[in-house]
Amino acid sequence: MKRDLKKIVSQMTLEEKAGMCSGLDFWHLKHVERLGIPEVMVSDGPHGLRKQDDKGDHLGMNDSIKAVCFPPAALSACSFDRKLMEEMGKTIGKEAQANDVSIVLGPAVNIKRSPLCGRNFEYYSEDPYLAGEIAAAFINGVQSQHVGTSIKHFAVNNQEYHRMSNSSEADERTLREIYFPAFETAVKKAQPYTFMCSYNQINGTFASENKWLLTDVLRGDWGFKGYVMSDWGAVNDRVKGLEAGLELEMPSSNGVNDALIVQAVKDGSLKEDILDQAVERILRIIFEYADNRAPQEFTMEKDHEEARHIAEESMVLLKNDEQILPLKASEKIAFIGGFAKKPRFQGGGSSHINCFKITNALDSVPSDAQVTYAEGFPADKNLYDDALAAEAIKTAAAADKVVIFAGLPDSFESEGYDRSHMRLPECQNRLIAEILKVQPNTVIVLHNGSPVEMPWLNDIKGLLEAYLGGQAGGTAVANILYGKVNPSGKLAETIPLKLSDNPSYLNFGGGEKVEYREGVFVGYRYYDTKEMGVAYPFGYGLSYTTFACSDLKISNENPTDKDTITVLVDVTNTGNMAGKEVVQLYVKDCTSSAIRPEKELKGFEKVFLNPGETKTVTMELDKRSFAWYNTELHDWFAASGEYKLLVGTSSRDIHLEGRIHLNSSQELPMHVHMNTTLGELFRNPKTSETAKELTAKYISAMNVGEESSSEAVSEAITEEMTEAMTDSMPLRALVSFGGYSREELTEIIEKLNKLV
Repeated sequence: MKRDLKKIVSQMTLEEKAGMCSGLDFWHLKHVERLGIPEVMVSDGPHGLRKQDDKGDHLGMNDSIKAVCFPPAALSACSFDRKLMEEMGKTIGKEAQANDVSIVLGPAVNIKRSPLCGRNFEYYSEDPYLAGEIAAAFINGVQSQHVGTSIKHFAVNNQEYHRMSNSSEADERTLREIYFPAFETAVKKAQPYTFMCSYNQINGTFASENKWLLTDVLRGDWGFKGYVMSDWGAVNDRVKGLEAGLELEMPSSNGVNDALIVQAVKDGSLKEDILDQAVERILRIIFEYADNRAPQEFTMEKDHEEARHIAEESMVLLKNDEQILPLKASEKIAFIGGFAKKPRFQGGGSSHINCFKITNALDSVPSDAQVTYAEGFPADKNLYDDALAAEAIKTAAAADKVVIFAGLPDSFESEGYDRSHMRLPECQNRLIAEILKVQPNTVIVLHNGSPVEMPWLNDIKGLLEAYLGGQAGGTAVANILYGKVNPSGKLAETIPLKLSDNPSYLNFGGGEKVEYREGVFVGYRYYDTKEMGVAYPFGYGLSYTTFACSDLKISNENPTDKDTITVLVDVTNTGNMAGKEVVQLYVKDCTSSAIRPEKELKGFEKVFLNPGETKTVTMELDKRSFAWYNTELHDWFAASGEYKLLVGTSSRDIHLEGRIHLNSSQELPMHVHMNTTLGELFRNPKTSETAKELTAKYISAMNVGEESSSEAVSEAITEEMTEAMTDSMPLRALVSFGGYSREELTEIIEKLNKLV
């Protein structure tokens, strides 16, 4: 149905228009019955519906409808699987239609700057390319059902401490390269119906009233067409926000801010055209849902099985010494730890799902498996109980192998606050150490929303990172442990050896201002560039089979910045079990045009292979794959020169290397002045000849009386020293060292500026 939205807006009263720009209550938008504008509902969340009709809250304190909890983003991103994420989105979109929900409040794509962020379990990755690709797939899936998404939290919301007031202080290059691209990719590849702005300020301006963010970048640079809503309670100045591009305030302000909008229009401080445009954008999305309403059954059992499948595809096998896994039914196995019976499978806060059923690993093992259980430690607190520990140690000693189910209790990580450390509860580390004294064949399964320090890592034989697995995660763990499923997840974040290794360590938290001093060196971009040891690198994950990459082909080794390059790689399953491998493509800039990370992920594909089977994986690169954000150009810049294409199975496991020489049509702007160096002039083809002339005169002046120089002087003033000094010599210094007058230099500078 084609609707004339401008006509509908023209028929609304000023008060009705202002009213459309805020919620009716916590979860509903207002309706205007006389104009056929329906009331619609929005609901959390990114990994399942948290629909609340009767009681309003945004922290999950009140019960919501029974629903399906899919694996949260911390786990699902480890699938490295766009198709899987699109299917998850489709299912959640259908669930929303079944429950009359018009917009799902997700996905959340904020970058994992620090392992301490309390909400990291809801975020995909430390890498903006991976986060953007996964988010776009999920959004396309949800919106294929005419249900909207609200990608969040825009932008630079990377901590919970003072999240409603602090200012994230970051330079534009860092914003554009690290904290914006996941949002940008989502717009360009999926066009989410709505954006949710974050609570925080960005360089001193609240996101909710940041015109540069919400209009210039989001709409002007990226082409966003939907509407922007506030995070719940994020509005600081409602009229400023509306002018900046914040269309919808959530939740209701009980008419307070609506009245401010009405008054601003009446007194002329707000153009009514801006209000009309906001209402039109909101109505377009309302009717996109209302006109495509498709009531259907809420297929919870079927969706539960899909949640299990997603968890199985995403869990990451990190260690498997002596092939301790998979377990065999003939072996006597001890399951130890409260999480075996009561898994932690989701985080606390606004995305907390009221699950209709939950599975655990202990009840999900094969029927012929020989498993004994000892609690050892509780799942919900840090308590070392001597009796529980003694029973666990005895049980472990009597078994062939032990699986310890460890992890973070709910109280250790949640929306609303950040972690203060990266450790497991001490009771768990203590019991693990005691068990290792009596049982060397030990496997650990981790239930956590963010990395933990692992003091026992070198002493265990197996490690499965289950993250938070959703309501069917217990079955997924059992199926992987017993080999019913071959693990294929890869880490979407680096696991550092200790918290203080993290690049944001000295600048995380804080009060009024949080300085992002690490710049673009976030996650593996920092660890790999610094050549620092880590527990496990970004992109890492094992399988029960083995793979080999070979025959790298690059379609064009001398491209321009307008070309698309196709990269082909053969992948072979060299083991004896069917499995999936994730091929990762990284780019290394060798041009020295800017300080850049050692390598950056620019492509990935997941491929299924039977034993002995070979398939060709195809990935594409374009200018953006090689570019960095130049703040002088206010654009992405890919310098001419050499780039390495690195194909691997993690950021540290590179198997194949190719090279291209990029021919860029772009030139960096140059303005010559008295402090421009000779080296800068040499490196620009348009000024290099003049640089030679200036340098020749400078060298000649420096070498006056050279014939009488002693051997000691020639040793002190080496050729290398002269070259270095020349490279960094500002033009003004040629008055002293080159015999030029200021007037001569001024004329030369004018001529050079005409050349560039």
